[in-house]
Amino acid sequence: DSAQGWERALYAFLGEKQRRSGSRRTPEAYSRMIQDFFGRAGKPPDQVTYCQTFVPFAEARFSNPRRIDNPWSPLLPGTQYVLTGQANRGLGLLPHDVVFTVTDVIKEINGIECAVLWDRDFQDGVLAEAELAFMAQDDDGNIWMIGEYPEEYDVASGEFLGAPSTWIAGLEGAEPGTLMLADPEHGTGWYLQARVPAIRFLDCGRVYKTGQKDCVPVGCYDNVLVTDERGPLEQNSGHQRKFYAQGAGNIRVDFVGDRQGEVLVQTRRGQLNASEMVEARAEVLRLDARGFQFNDVYAQTVRAR
Repeated sequence: DSAQGWERALYAFLGEKQRRSGSRRTPEAYSRMIQDFFGRAGKPPDQVTYCQTFVPFAEARFSNPRRIDNPWSPLLPGTQYVLTGQANRGLGLLPHDVVFTVTDVIKEINGIECAVLWDRDFQDGVLAEAELAFMAQDDDGNIWMIGEYPEEYDVASGEFLGAPSTWIAGLEGAEPGTLMLADPEHGTGWYLQARVPAIRFLDCGRVYKTGQKDCVPVGCYDNVLVTDERGPLEQNSGHQRKFYAQGAGNIRVDFVGDRQGEVLVQTRRGQLNASEMVEARAEVLRLDARGFQFNDVYAQTVRAR
């Protein structure tokens, strides 16, 4: 299993260190070597503290949490944008589209009124995942991820596979984190995006580059922000670079040694009209209702409205 794999790799690493040095090591030296091993591997064990919240969640203030106007990732109700490219979700590298819709639905979590994003992933035109993502912006301008309800589907048969990756801040030890910093600067270090021990989920991010240039189908941009995001508990996966332009948000997704090979660019961005908003709201409330039926964690939440 994965734990035994880590043990074998660790012993091999320590053995090679000892062979090269030709001498016995003190406990303190072995401790430093273990830290070096995990630093190089980039895949810490389940319980290691790899990243922390940039701002302690308990200290954040949310006076108007659904007003998400951080210029690097503005999420105004009615906004819809599409990322298009390729990804390998188990059937080889295929066309992949992700449709993000910012709705006017409200989901209260931990006393915070969260904005609800409706996120749909299509693999070669077939729905692979339909997700509700719950976001809130604190008074300093940091955007927080407060929870997710992602329904998964078999792209070959269309069969509903459940929502095993659901997490809600405050339930079963789940910790929220920051999707986007208020003032992203290079060198701020790794910050927590979400930690959910119950489903062995950990996402961390950092500012990788600033002041970049990039062109995608929706336009060309100067002063592009690049973030480095990784899931340290995932083997050979979960490491991405995301590109953000002020006013346009996430314009590109690229991978770093990720077997999914996901490369996406923003191909469309616009505002839903009144009837489209009504349809989106109905779909989100339907997904919310399904969450109470199919996931025990989600069943502990307050219904969206």
